[in-house]
Amino acid sequence: MLEQVLRDIDQSHDASLNALKEFLAIPSISTSPEHKADCRRCAQWAANKLSAIGFAATARDTPGHPVVVAKNTHQPGRPTVLVYGHYDVQPPEPLDPWVSPPFEPTVRKTPDGHDAIYARGAVDDKGQTWAHMYALAMWQKHGGVPVNITFIIEGEEEVGSPNLAPFIAANKDELKCDVALVSDTQQFARGIPAITYGLRGLVYMEVKVTGADHDLHSGLYGGAVPNPANILCEILATLHDQSGKVMIENFYDGVIPLTAGERAEWKKLPFNDEKFFADLKLSSGFGEAGYSTIERKWARPTCDINGLTSGYQGPGAKTIIPSSASAKVSMRLVPNQDPKNIAEAFTRHIERVKSEKGWKGVKVEVHAHSSAPPALVPTDGPAVQCALKAMEIGFGEKPTLMREGGSIPIVSTFKSLLEVDTLLVGFGLPDDRIHSPNEKFDLDALFKGTRTLAALYALLGSLKT
Repeated sequence: MLEQVLRDIDQSHDASLNALKEFLAIPSISTSPEHKADCRRCAQWAANKLSAIGFAATARDTPGHPVVVAKNTHQPGRPTVLVYGHYDVQPPEPLDPWVSPPFEPTVRKTPDGHDAIYARGAVDDKGQTWAHMYALAMWQKHGGVPVNITFIIEGEEEVGSPNLAPFIAANKDELKCDVALVSDTQQFARGIPAITYGLRGLVYMEVKVTGADHDLHSGLYGGAVPNPANILCEILATLHDQSGKVMIENFYDGVIPLTAGERAEWKKLPFNDEKFFADLKLSSGFGEAGYSTIERKWARPTCDINGLTSGYQGPGAKTIIPSSASAKVSMRLVPNQDPKNIAEAFTRHIERVKSEKGWKGVKVEVHAHSSAPPALVPTDGPAVQCALKAMEIGFGEKPTLMREGGSIPIVSTFKSLLEVDTLLVGFGLPDDRIHSPNEKFDLDALFKGTRTLAALYALLGSLKT
């Protein structure tokens, strides 16, 4: 039966692509109140598509955007797979660099000559979610998916999923499963599909320094009052030493070292430092001493300034001492760093610097915005072996195992609330420009990813519960 399903997928590329274009054309920008109705429309579009193939599907209200829940007919004795995706997308700005409008999906050649669909959300995550939906549709044409499926598609991933964990907690019995499956990750490179088994966590903080209650003339007041921008720069300069090591006390506590086996396997991967930096228009890289670029990206913790705000930033000159200055700082965490401990250590560091410097006349505040724990999925379980085999069927290439530097908070949510591990089976490419203008999804990845998922459902269905 799987061969028939794969054949149908291979012979219906146009139908799949046309439906994906409908999905991508809906501007479901979760962070924008102006697009609240679009988010609801997008959720209903997905629910309708799943209902049309025989799933019991509804778009359910939350305090934010709706969550789509869909199920096939669950049969006793079959494993249950919880499939996760998200229909919300990042804002498309800046608009000028887009070659085609972000919500007018367009197929064209990539710079290296491959066909891809360009649109906001193409790969993150509508395209990958659609690959699941289409694989399920093809199975339904041939007697039904050979495994119990619960599909959950949320609309707030790009704003931190504030309502998803409460939704899952309130519906634990309905969402009970044997394994979770997420497609929101990447291949290692074109021609090298991959199963991701590790994700970095995240702590996102903000530091604000406040001085006078309004901006001051730098000639009349300069040298006589504290300058919040100067002080903020001094604070931020203490976060690293010259080699790039993070200087927050206890920051590296609990970090699990890379194994010799991991380092050896990653060294075999066809990764070229020179090309990697050249593609970014950089002459060289920078990072923690003693680690390769891949190791720094995938398995070492970081501390980065994400944004700085202070004073006059318009054209020309304006001679002021700003009344306030702020910086947003993210820290990517690795197993076994604890987000709560890291947030507290960061706050203590800022307070200690302020005390040591002895600044008077300013207020220094630290605010926590969001966090997510790191994740490390065991690679020796039967579900991962199914995923490796499925990807070889789908792509015709043996996949590799890799970690990824980003964060997917739902993985830890599934572990803590449903007590299941997550398969991370994604199909994006490193140059897909996620969150940037001209986001794309390679059509080869879309179609081979759909084949992979069709095979994976069959293989998971054969596991014992």
